[in-house]
Amino acid sequence: MRIGIIGAGQLGQMLGIAARDLDIECRFLDPAPASLAADVGVVITRPFDDADALAALADDCDIVTYEFENVPVEALLRISDRVAVYPPPDALRLSQDRLAEKKLFDSLRIPSVQYCVVDSLANLEGAASSLGLPLIVKTRRLGYDGKGQFLIQKKNDIDKAWQQLGARALIAEQWIPFDYEVSVIGVRNADGYLAIYPLTHNEHVAGILHRSRAPVDAPQLTKLADHYMTQMLNHLNYVGVLTLELFVTGECLLANEFAPRVHNSGHWTIEGSVTSQFANHMLAISGQQPAPTDCRGHAGMLNLIGTIPDAARRLGNRQCRLHDYGKEARPGRKLGHITVLADTAAQRDRLLDDIARTLVDPATR
Repeated sequence: MRIGIIGAGQLGQMLGIAARDLDIECRFLDPAPASLAADVGVVITRPFDDADALAALADDCDIVTYEFENVPVEALLRISDRVAVYPPPDALRLSQDRLAEKKLFDSLRIPSVQYCVVDSLANLEGAASSLGLPLIVKTRRLGYDGKGQFLIQKKNDIDKAWQQLGARALIAEQWIPFDYEVSVIGVRNADGYLAIYPLTHNEHVAGILHRSRAPVDAPQLTKLADHYMTQMLNHLNYVGVLTLELFVTGECLLANEFAPRVHNSGHWTIEGSVTSQFANHMLAISGQQPAPTDCRGHAGMLNLIGTIPDAARRLGNRQCRLHDYGKEARPGRKLGHITVLADTAAQRDRLLDDIARTLVDPATR
């Protein structure tokens, strides 16, 4: 079997590695001249919406998937009558617009924060009045890793937020004092077989995922997250891996956003789960049943942003592993991650703290 992957960055690279281990061949489409996934498959170096390149990918592959959610939906629809495209383009369409995303949560009775559509300064002032301050304003499209957002803490910030973001379609969301953030990752195949990974606790710094830990020892929250994930997978007739990010407030979960793809918060599954998210994505889209998602122990992941210190390259034992994506260093760029695996949650957390201190982690200063 040959699978086409739109996007050949680090997620495409990891999908390609998982595919190779499953004896699945990959082809990639990516405009970057030196794609990370080139070591695991042939890369067509053309724009993501290039009609001829998409047609060539579709004709050369049994299935097409994608590694990031900003793929033009129209590009996928152009080839969906020639080749199976998973996850389904409609799921991608919903994930690309925060308003459509919120309406999906509403329709499935998955709680989320209160929100207002913003298309004028008057709307934004009205949102501040109805939702209260603080208030977070987000672009409806193309925001990620904290980009395209403005936190309004006082009335004087309203004009600044509009000046910075007002040229685009916006949504205003109530700011809530949540306890912490979690994500749940699920996988489903076309026959409706699904599996869900243990709940993951995530910490962010400057809007970028900093660390993840799994499993979360919270049975009630896990039950809720699994229920919401199952609803989404079945409602969307989903095929592949899907990630749902949530805020924890006491014994409740509030949906933040979802990603129709493998996810940074699931990198711990490579060493920490019986089956990685990347392998399960490939299994599901190729028509096979998802494999077990149980933890092998207590797993953690530390993102490496902007630089990979020499100390990180000296790590290496059965409990710690460096994943270097092979990218050129620059501020704010995800260059790699470190995974840890331990017998207990306390041991895992100590390992993560020790590694963070060794790497002079800015979050621990």
